[in-house]
Amino acid sequence: MAGYCASRIRNVTLAGHAGSGKTSLVEALAYRTGASDRLGKIAEGNTISDYDPEEVKRKASLGTTLVSLDWLDTKLNLLDTPGLFDFAGSVAESLRACDGAVITVSGKSGVTGGTVKAYEAAVENRKARLFVVTKLDAEHADFYKVLEDLKAQFGPSICPLVVPVGEGGQIESYINLFRGKAFTYDSKGVASEIEIPDIKHRFEGLMTAISEAVAETDEALFEKYFSGESFTDEELIGGIRKGVASGELTPVYCVSSANLGGVDMVLDAIVNLLPAPDASQELAEDETGDPVEVACDEAAPASCYVFKTIADPFVGKMSYIKVVSGRLASDTTLVNRTTGVPQRMGKLFTLRGKKQIEMEAAQAGDIVVASKLAANTFDTLSAAEFPVVYARPKLPKPCYFMAVTTDGKADDSKVSGALARLLEEDLTLSFQQDPDTHEQVLGGLGEQHLDVAVSKLKDKFGVSVTLEVPKVAYRETIRKKVKVEGKHKKQTGGHGQYGHVWIEFEPCDSDTLVFEENVFGGSVPRNYFPAVEKGLQECVHKGVLEGYPVVGLKATLVDGSYHPVDSSEMAFKMAASIAYKAGMEQASPVILEPIGMLKAVVPDKNTGDLIGDMNKRRGRVLGMNPAKAGYTEVEAEVPMAEMHDFTTVLRQMTQGMGEFELEVCRYAVKG
Repeated sequence: MAGYCASRIRNVTLAGHAGSGKTSLVEALAYRTGASDRLGKIAEGNTISDYDPEEVKRKASLGTTLVSLDWLDTKLNLLDTPGLFDFAGSVAESLRACDGAVITVSGKSGVTGGTVKAYEAAVENRKARLFVVTKLDAEHADFYKVLEDLKAQFGPSICPLVVPVGEGGQIESYINLFRGKAFTYDSKGVASEIEIPDIKHRFEGLMTAISEAVAETDEALFEKYFSGESFTDEELIGGIRKGVASGELTPVYCVSSANLGGVDMVLDAIVNLLPAPDASQELAEDETGDPVEVACDEAAPASCYVFKTIADPFVGKMSYIKVVSGRLASDTTLVNRTTGVPQRMGKLFTLRGKKQIEMEAAQAGDIVVASKLAANTFDTLSAAEFPVVYARPKLPKPCYFMAVTTDGKADDSKVSGALARLLEEDLTLSFQQDPDTHEQVLGGLGEQHLDVAVSKLKDKFGVSVTLEVPKVAYRETIRKKVKVEGKHKKQTGGHGQYGHVWIEFEPCDSDTLVFEENVFGGSVPRNYFPAVEKGLQECVHKGVLEGYPVVGLKATLVDGSYHPVDSSEMAFKMAASIAYKAGMEQASPVILEPIGMLKAVVPDKNTGDLIGDMNKRRGRVLGMNPAKAGYTEVEAEVPMAEMHDFTTVLRQMTQGMGEFELEVCRYAVKG
């Protein structure tokens, strides 16, 4: 594929709710541009984007796919992202590298939680936005109802530019409002201009909506509109472009991906309305940590960053790279600013799904894929004379955890290495050994996220694992002070064993054993004090109730006796162990459970549901605070033993709009 200058490149993330038509839209765009000679279907498992076996099996996107197309002498780097909430990290990665977002909305399902999430993510990342209403060929699809929902949800910035004529899956034509033309489409998506159909009162209302949205983008246009004057075509188009670039205006288009209606106008919109990479500067830090802005300049020293990694056991590591400045070729040597090690680039590709198209070089602003690069996701690579580090995006943290067990001993040695490869690919996964329960715990964003990870382990790396609910890290402690005796005496011929101690056990505020000695008169020689403490330290790993570690325990050695021949360190360790067991049993032992501090942000309408759920989980609501518009933050303390399925329940309760953070804050007596 030939190189493109930055002004002729568009890097676009396709986002939206699961099932809203992102992959089908990419398929239609590829077919209309001639990049594909057939129109694949998700149900048949032959789309360009969803080529991974796991995606074909589940009939859903599970990771970001790069599809590069050509339209109007412009290279379109389309990043098709998953709509499932469990894979929200892929959207964050893609938005980091793109300049605009196309958000798909099903003409049948309308505005959903995934629509709002995608829009909010684009706004947070300051990306230009474009809505595309899809599935107009579906029965009961209603573009105008969806348009009203968009306006109600996102306000006056919503600006319809292409609208359909017809309803209920029977679309007769498409009207391009700001060009003042109407079109019908043949089976190959080729448009034929027709006279604008009479859509009665709707046409005037839609044109008024466009004019009002454009008026908000410029003070002079605002005054002209409210003085009663009409905009010229140049003012209308210029205002729309300016509004999209600034984020003040969000155009709405519509398509039928199956029938290819309106697809060419979406391609035109990507080229003409969404910004090129050179329209803004990239924020970075120099070698002293001071912020700098890097222009998208081909003549500048080369710099880039990895925004996605694919770990494939056969192909090797594939790194998706955004070239920010300069020119990147296969023989370019750059410094990895994370490791400080110089690296020579290998072969460079652009991708069209799984199809690799080799490139000699990539210019500033382009997205390219490098194979077998020794770099991780969000590493910065730059020329030796240009020491900059690009900012890392904020990714969602793992919130759903399961314990990993292997199906056989042969897999034990493989599982850590295979999971390390998966963690390179997906930064929203976590894997660690719990120091309390000694379980290997895999974390992710939801049940389906971990299910896919397990499938990849088996299919890609040949490692079979099973997921189980992780154990809760309980503790034991005591509630009263006691004084007990521990005596170990054994005579077996020759030297015997003799150790004798009196120890006071009492509660204290400490996560570890507090040991003191208060012995008078040499009843226990000082050289045996360490043995007594060591014996107790070994004992507190297991309590007397359920064998959980003991906390909040203070032990004071107050008295004892010894034998000048038979006493030894081992004997006093045994005596301390006997005293520990007796003391714990007499000191009213109890089990402590971990209590988590929950901070959940939910839509206002779901606040009552969340509080009710907290009561069912033995939680205690501490307070409620206003969050962003329409949301409330609920703070609560809740036993960790009750929270394993909270991720799933909260997502169902709020239709995916709720978020939370949960950390262990203290231990309390188990209720």
